[in-house]
Amino acid sequence: MERASGRWWLETSRRFAARMTHSFDAAEQIAADFMQVATKSDLDTVLSDICTYLGCSYFALTHHVDFMGSPGIGLRVHNYPDEWAHWFDTQRLGIHDPVHRASQRTASGFVWRDMGRLVTLAPGDKAVLARARRHGIGDGLTVPAHVPGDAHGSCSFAWRKGEAPDARALVFAQSIANFAFEAARRLHGPADPPRRRLTDRQRECLLWAARGKTDWEIGRIVGLRHLTVVEHIRNARARYDAATRAMLVVRALFDGTLHFSEIAER
Repeated sequence: MERASGRWWLETSRRFAARMTHSFDAAEQIAADFMQVATKSDLDTVLSDICTYLGCSYFALTHHVDFMGSPGIGLRVHNYPDEWAHWFDTQRLGIHDPVHRASQRTASGFVWRDMGRLVTLAPGDKAVLARARRHGIGDGLTVPAHVPGDAHGSCSFAWRKGEAPDARALVFAQSIANFAFEAARRLHGPADPPRRRLTDRQRECLLWAARGKTDWEIGRIVGLRHLTVVEHIRNARARYDAATRAMLVVRALFDGTLHFSEIAER
């Protein structure tokens, strides 16, 4: 039984290697193409070539921001139907879209039909997906693209209604997605101004404030006078142009100055 099982595994491995060789060669060539793109037209061409290779119809490289409320703050390259893109923007889905939310919960790519394992799909989310199908957009796959200092982003490929990606498509997309997103960033620029760093003391005080401590408690913890803590927090707010402490914490999380994991630590 062990010998038979070993022969089966060897034959399966050989078939897998033969099937994937072409995919690896194509991914290597496309990655090189992305590193050479010099114009937005070049970028569109390479993305269209990927769609041809995968057998899908649509692509989207985008930051997860509200393009209607704050136009021009992030990158977006796509070939979705204009009617769908307009509806998407008017509904302010750049931040709340279920696919975008799911991509913020993982470091690896996923197929849309499986995103229920990453986020709970509310009735409104299902309505968004149903609306996409009415515009001819069926299943798809998304690979996260998170760069410290930028808004969350992702690289997606979508199939027409009635079609769907397979495991090979997901592995292939994962292998080239970061090259694609970085090429788009290089052409379009970052989503936000350069990162504004706090002093070590400002960050330390902000961290304890994010953990729910008062200025007096922070002073006792870090060994500073109460008024000194107040000054550090005030100066940190000025550096981030944040009207409130809550906004300050959000912006510090957004650019990577603070991390969710350390806020949860006690």
